[in-house]
Amino acid sequence: MVLASTSPFRQSLLRAAGVGFRAEAPGVEEHVPPGLSPKQLARRLALLKAEAVAFRNPGALVIGSDQTAELDGALLRKPGSRAAARRQLEAMAGRSHWLHTAVALRRLSPPLRRVAVESIKLTMRRLTAREIEAYLDTDEWQGCAGSYRIEGRGILLFDSVRGDYHAIVGLPMLRLVRMLREAGVRLLG
Repeated sequence: MVLASTSPFRQSLLRAAGVGFRAEAPGVEEHVPPGLSPKQLARRLALLKAEAVAFRNPGALVIGSDQTAELDGALLRKPGSRAAARRQLEAMAGRSHWLHTAVALRRLSPPLRRVAVESIKLTMRRLTAREIEAYLDTDEWQGCAGSYRIEGRGILLFDSVRGDYHAIVGLPMLRLVRMLREAGVRLLG
């Protein structure tokens, strides 16, 4: 089994579940085609990553995953700058938004192609400008769609979370385990 990701968070989730795998960078460009919703984009990118690695490893079962953040139907990108992260956090403060985490299983021979998306509703508490600046000082926002890392100090920003915690971290494990069992993978015994 191959994980089409170098994310330490995704790798740690698989290791914690006792799933044997090796990791490989998918090497795909993550551009956003026009007209796709954030949920559709997560699905598309997860499958692209899984397929890229599957074509290099035709007999392997490949796991691909991607995550998007959505506020009011709009895609929240990785901020790229502290100012952009501040704007995202200010826009989300006191409101709910969605994380869509897609997982794909792909194998070329024998053929297998499955994709699923878990959507998680997160409600951020009202934040003061001082709290936002203090969080930005942690640098956890870097490289994160939505400008927070909930598995770190980002948890302090939230009032509630509804959905699979593993999907928030980056890999919807409950869904993935179900997909692996359906693909004939024995995970226990």
